[in-house]
Amino acid sequence: MCDVTSDSSSCSSSSPSPSPFSTSSPFFSPSSSSTFPFKNGVMLYLIYLSKENLQRFKQLLLEEIPRPGSIPITWDQVQMARWAEVAHLLTECFPGRLAWDVTHDIFSKMNQTELCLRVQMELNDILPNLKPETLKPRDMQVNLEEDESGKIQEYKRRVMDEYSTLLDRTTWPGNHTDFFYQDVCREETFLPCLLLPRRPQGRQPKTVVLRGVAGIGKTSQAKMVMSAWAKNRFYPHKLWFAFYIHCQDSDQVDEQSFCELIARKLSGTQALASKILSKPDQLLLLLDGFEDLTWTLTDRPEDLSEDWNRKLPWSVLLTSLLSKRMLPEATLLIFLRFPFWKNVSPFLKCPSVITLTGFSVPERTRYFRTYFGNENEAEEALGFVMGNTILFSMCQVPVICWLVCYCLKQQMGRGANLPQTYPNATAVFVHYLSGLFPTKAKHLSQKTHQEQLKGLCSLAAEGMWERRWVFNKTHLKLARLDETDVATFLSLSIFRRVAGKEDLYAFTLLTFQEFFAALLYVLCFPKRLRNFHALDQFYILRLIAHPRRKRNHLAQMALFLFGLFNETCTLAVEQRFGCKVSWGNKKKLLKTASLPHESDPPTLHHGVPQLFNCLHEIQEEAFVSQTLSDCRRAVLVVNRNKDMQVSAFCLKRCRRLQALELTVNLIVTKAGQSSLWWQDFCSIFKTLENLEVLAVTHSTVDADSLMVLSSALTHPHCKLQKLIFRHVSPLMLNEDLIRVLVENQHLRSLEIQATEVRCQVMEFLCHTLKHPRCFLQCLRLEDCPFSPKNWADLARNLKSNIHLKTLMLRRSSLEKGEPCHHLAVAQLERLALENCDLTLLSCKSLIYSLESNKNLTHLSLAKNSLKDDGAKQLWDALQHTRHPLQRLVLRNCALTSDCCQNMASALNKNKTLRSLDLGFNSLKDDGVIMLCQPLMDPDSGLQVLELENCLFTSSCCEAMASVLLSNQSLRYLDLSKNDIQCHGVRFLCETIQKKKGKVKQTGLDSAVCSYIISFLHILSLS
Repeated sequence: MCDVTSDSSSCSSSSPSPSPFSTSSPFFSPSSSSTFPFKNGVMLYLIYLSKENLQRFKQLLLEEIPRPGSIPITWDQVQMARWAEVAHLLTECFPGRLAWDVTHDIFSKMNQTELCLRVQMELNDILPNLKPETLKPRDMQVNLEEDESGKIQEYKRRVMDEYSTLLDRTTWPGNHTDFFYQDVCREETFLPCLLLPRRPQGRQPKTVVLRGVAGIGKTSQAKMVMSAWAKNRFYPHKLWFAFYIHCQDSDQVDEQSFCELIARKLSGTQALASKILSKPDQLLLLLDGFEDLTWTLTDRPEDLSEDWNRKLPWSVLLTSLLSKRMLPEATLLIFLRFPFWKNVSPFLKCPSVITLTGFSVPERTRYFRTYFGNENEAEEALGFVMGNTILFSMCQVPVICWLVCYCLKQQMGRGANLPQTYPNATAVFVHYLSGLFPTKAKHLSQKTHQEQLKGLCSLAAEGMWERRWVFNKTHLKLARLDETDVATFLSLSIFRRVAGKEDLYAFTLLTFQEFFAALLYVLCFPKRLRNFHALDQFYILRLIAHPRRKRNHLAQMALFLFGLFNETCTLAVEQRFGCKVSWGNKKKLLKTASLPHESDPPTLHHGVPQLFNCLHEIQEEAFVSQTLSDCRRAVLVVNRNKDMQVSAFCLKRCRRLQALELTVNLIVTKAGQSSLWWQDFCSIFKTLENLEVLAVTHSTVDADSLMVLSSALTHPHCKLQKLIFRHVSPLMLNEDLIRVLVENQHLRSLEIQATEVRCQVMEFLCHTLKHPRCFLQCLRLEDCPFSPKNWADLARNLKSNIHLKTLMLRRSSLEKGEPCHHLAVAQLERLALENCDLTLLSCKSLIYSLESNKNLTHLSLAKNSLKDDGAKQLWDALQHTRHPLQRLVLRNCALTSDCCQNMASALNKNKTLRSLDLGFNSLKDDGVIMLCQPLMDPDSGLQVLELENCLFTSSCCEAMASVLLSNQSLRYLDLSKNDIQCHGVRFLCETIQKKKGKVKQTGLDSAVCSYIISFLHILSLS
């Protein structure tokens, strides 16, 4: 139905086609993740009450003994109240925690034990933020004269007449009897929730924003609220005066006061408007039509005003309302398209944001069945449209759902093959919009017709690039559209008039503007030197951009552009629009889209790259394969059927793909269409022979879907080498998935990060690791809670695996009071035990185990509190045993200068160590000076030394300079985040210059250059 969040940024054919496009239908799809339309509302458990129990709750509420600080509730206030309105009333009349105490008491009387528990849990959760509120006396109705009361009643009747008609009729105005409004399934749930008190403060939001794509039903929802208010069915306990204000309707005069605007709404005097505005807490203002604005909101605070009697430019007046400078206690309902959120949000104070998602899948299905009537036809149409997930997702917009139904029914009536007629979603719009032109413009010459189409496309394209949705006479003139052209497009319902001081027009649907904008770059213009309107690389990249936290307003235009270049679709354009088509831009699209370009990582709302959607729309194997021929890595978020279909289609053509990062959060019905899409998606692991790495992150997949994935990963053609699970549900790690380690002979690396590894899964893993067909070479477990027994079992089984060379454990507790002798895994070459609670005891046992390992070359004990005693034992072991260790990481191990003498002795004798990381230890000057002594030896083999943030000063720079002059092997030295001061850096740089002079004759300039680069970095950090 919708998603709600709280934005905190403000707080800190030849026959004519029907044209139902003057308004949109108010539908909201049920939330897939919750039965509630709002996730952060308070007292959501009230929805569990049946109608009878809700009435019982109301009666008990009236019988409540008045409590200090509360306001009595009357039957008139609760008689017609729905559950959310009851919650609103409770929080108003019983401030603070009183509302929850009263609710708990009533549930107790009703023997609703579980609901009592929910009340207490919610109260405990929000109590820290439940700010004390000064109790206000009950709202007093505005004292109106008899004639003024009559004007209010007359205003309410006008509201009911104007808005109820819109909701009651079942056909589109005129003779278009095939268009209908579908009932709003969840109106009873949605409407009262608009002003439901929100977490964490437990108060009603004073500003609510309803966002959605064009045509989703924002305006219709606003009119529904107005109709419900006029019938006293919207928060009936509130003594509200509601006003619907369309931004462009109000922009009729140069300046006006808000009082004058309200007076016109009431058809009364300013005296009546002044009385109403004097009670701002009783004002409900619905603001709509921001997309029709031809000016910007003012960003000058000094221009804003709190005086509703002062005449102001409409931009200043509107900004004063939005920012709560004027009438701060009024309640605002704001209706916005997504692109306008960034323009309006900076002015809003702690808004509650609602995302309208349009028709749900069941509602789309019901709409098709109702439209077609005939069950067989409905199923045929549904089967076709559900097979094209892009087209089916577009049907979330009610009027687009009608348009698709209309076009399908036309072609089915002619016996057409739907997949051949409509190879993509774009083809549906080609057929619909081209069907408008021949009938209305047939009296025009072919030349005029083509000029009209060119002008229309030019206007649309310029508007898309410039984010312009409303056009004036100047814009029309630049596109070479005259009054006759405009009248034609108005009669075709391609244009609509926009109210205002001048003649303004907009495309009836934003989708129409997006389509004609794309069409411009497909049409052929024979009289031009270049016979097509060329797109350069900059504009193409804008079309296929994948923004991180915002929608690409050009996404649908891009989809249409690629879709129009489908050969079947192109032929339809030539035949139905009567215009030639150029292939020039298709070549440019291929050239630019094939280039490697950086894009932001996907988000939950934009999970599949825009380019993938576009390539799926063109539906041409050769074009897609050539475009993706050099794709080596893909990052995808798969949350919907569309994501699965589009991703599978494109990934199968990424023949050189090597790495795939995947986030999956969806419910796959076993016998439904989604199951087929998932199987198709998983088939990529059987076909992409170059795919080596699969990372599954932040994912939740059901057992059946996991079985399908596991089966694909064990297919003989799956050449996967590295498998990563990061932040996934524990249920994803099951026996089927662990079995992949044995059945896929190519798999060499397994990483599990930030995921609970349950005991049974650990048993599966242990059993698998000692299997002779398990060829795993690298195992990484990071931030994976498991017991010491599980770890002991794992370590023992690792000894049976002769292939394992690398073991990495991070943020896993190994020390539980017992020595870890089981760490002696003789075949290991790399071992990392980072942030694993290793102490002196475990360090002793670790050293004992390491002495038996003659293969270990890399050891990391970072972020363990080894302290000096642990480090001394480690250095003594390295000093007295011949060990092949080449890299040692003791970063952030609570070391001081006390262990540096042991370290220096070990470095004097151990000539195999090549890299040492001691960063974030308190070595200070004394420790670093001691460390420098063995490094002055020309025979020292150390090549990398990292001393980041070791708390030393310029006092040790002389010793370091001696190292730089005498050490012939050191290639990298990190001294960042230490207080060596500018003179220390200068001294070291002078040393490097001396070094440079000495080594020029030996040809070691590259080493000197690396020194200089390193020290320039150090200087910037210091």
